Amino acid sequence: MEIARRQLGENTRAVHLPPPPDTPQRPLGTPIYRTAAFAFSSAQEYAAVLGDQVPGYSYSRIDNPTVDAFARAVAALEGANLPRWPGAQAFASGMAAISGVFMAFARAGAHVVAPTALYGGPAAGGPAGRPATRIVYAETIANPTTAVADIRHLAEIARDHGALLVIDSTLAPPVVCRPLEHGADLVLHSATKYIGGHSDITGGVVTGRLELISQIRTTRIDTGGSLSPDDAFLLRRGLETLPVRVRRQCATASVFAATLAKHPSVAYVDYPGLPTHQGHELARRTFDAGPEGGRFGAIVTITPYGGREAGLAFASKLRLAAAATSLGGTHTVVSHVASTTHRQLDDRALAAAGIDPGAVRFSIGLEDAEDLISDAYMALEGLVG
Repeated sequence: MEIARRQLGENTRAVHLPPPPDTPQRPLGTPIYRTAAFAFSSAQEYAAVLGDQVPGYSYSRIDNPTVDAFARAVAALEGANLPRWPGAQAFASGMAAISGVFMAFARAGAHVVAPTALYGGPAAGGPAGRPATRIVYAETIANPTTAVADIRHLAEIARDHGALLVIDSTLAPPVVCRPLEHGADLVLHSATKYIGGHSDITGGVVTGRLELISQIRTTRIDTGGSLSPDDAFLLRRGLETLPVRVRRQCATASVFAATLAKHPSVAYVDYPGLPTHQGHELARRTFDAGPEGGRFGAIVTITPYGGREAGLAFASKLRLAAAATSLGGTHTVVSHVASTTHRQLDDRALAAAGIDPGAVRFSIGLEDAEDLISDAYMALEGLVG
């Protein structure tokens, strides 16, 4: 039966629209590939790309050009001084990135070494190692104690046990510290924080040697924690202003910490930029410095006298700094640690992690230092001193 048509029907024409034009000019902004699926020139190409026999894209849960653009950009920053750039994989959140690492390398029966509650001194890593140790895990700057990890020492411990050193460097993005240059095998970030930088997106990223990243990619594909192309676009855009934002935040945090440390109602201040901080000299050796001076991160933990109630009152009385979740954005935000981020810990567990029940964590934003200091001083009025 003859069914050939000279012209396609209106429904077919609507579905099969002309493709977007190719351009020899490079777009200055990152293109967003907002597509789940990709088409191929042949069934053979489809099979080859899907089987990783030739490079290409098949399905955005597997790989997406915009997501790859973000991951490669992070790898370029983390590997700036390495002989070759590392690989990287992006995830839908920081927790997805952490889960991806552990699912890829910590099989049943594996042993993991980490500081108490992921905060505190890394020296405990030595005696804690076992033959079954597979991962040594630490934070460049611990949240919220601001303890500084001795990454080179941890790398030696990991090598001695045949383990991987995994560093969460969320609080010290690559314009502050690049752990791969100090011996880490993998470095991960909650990109939601400083990389995104505007409190409007979630994401995670892991960077490291290509053979390790290949295993993490397989885990990401199988578990489905992939980053969306729109989110990847925003995160990559955040990288372009990362040095400007973080440099300003670090400089403001240094002034804020030094000033609040002198207030009579403040018991102590945790900030690596203070000479009194236990990790100050280690931070000076490990972290970058710029024209503005040393960069010690932008997390400042203030502990007023008076315990838990004083800390809650202090956080509640702030007017410029907002009581809000997350960190690393343009706004200064605070958390009363014991009742929010570490609410699962009782007083004994808090003490073991080096956290006072009254501690209030400040994530310094882009406001003027004088305004933040004035806000904190007014909130401290009337507290037990």
